[in-house]
Amino acid sequence: MRQPRHGRPARRPRVSSAGGREGAPSAPAGTCWLFGTHAVAAALNNPRRVYERLLVTEENHPALEEATRSGRGVRVAPELVQRQRLDDLLGPDAVHQGVALLARVLPPMPLDEALERPGPVLVLDQVTDPRNIGAILRSAAAFGAACLVVQDRNAPEETAVLAKAASGALETVPMVREVNLSRAIEQLQKSGCWTVGLDAGGTTLDGTSFDGRRVALVLGAEGKGLRRLTRESCDEIAGLYMPGEMESLNVSVAAAVGLYELVRRGMPSAYQKAAAKKPT
Repeated sequence: MRQPRHGRPARRPRVSSAGGREGAPSAPAGTCWLFGTHAVAAALNNPRRVYERLLVTEENHPALEEATRSGRGVRVAPELVQRQRLDDLLGPDAVHQGVALLARVLPPMPLDEALERPGPVLVLDQVTDPRNIGAILRSAAAFGAACLVVQDRNAPEETAVLAKAASGALETVPMVREVNLSRAIEQLQKSGCWTVGLDAGGTTLDGTSFDGRRVALVLGAEGKGLRRLTRESCDEIAGLYMPGEMESLNVSVAAAVGLYELVRRGMPSAYQKAAAKKPT
């Protein structure tokens, strides 16, 4: 096994375009435009997030109200603009919901620091679609995952598209960027994680079999699956139980099902939804 590296220099924040789509204007270096009520509200509530401009189409926008209710407040003066201004800035296909935030890219979190958080870990092997990664972040937040580990050169930059798909989870689930994924898996193993490659050809994933273990679930890109070296680095290979006619799932759906399988063993025997509050 390779020895862990020491003294690795911090990587610079990656530069991204405004909306992550062709033809959109570029944001200043080290920043990106975020849009959509949930994505912007979560960014405003994130103490780690530094932002520079806030554009809204109404003074009492829900994103501003949520930030006010949380007690975080808004650290820049909102700029009231016409909806067409946001359409022109972000592109005609952007579902911006009347709000956009120019924010600095979040600083990367080291893996050892991310592992101080509780919960399972997700590792992505060359999953490049920002919408898929955003959806995976959303599932990671829903099921209490500690972090999402990606290979730096084969993962998308932080963009509005990714943040919108994450629906706020980009601000709550750390994305750890690693140069060498096999070494990252080795570090996870040395930190006490049992690494499970989610792929065909192994046993059926059974969350109850991991009692007493912290699991890192490793997923590959659609079509290609796990690369050989990544597959060989895992402690075991397991697949999802799918009795139907489909042989595979979208990677974001597979991540959600896999996470549920891991956490269901801790589910209360009697699950009851909280009673809906009546409006006052």
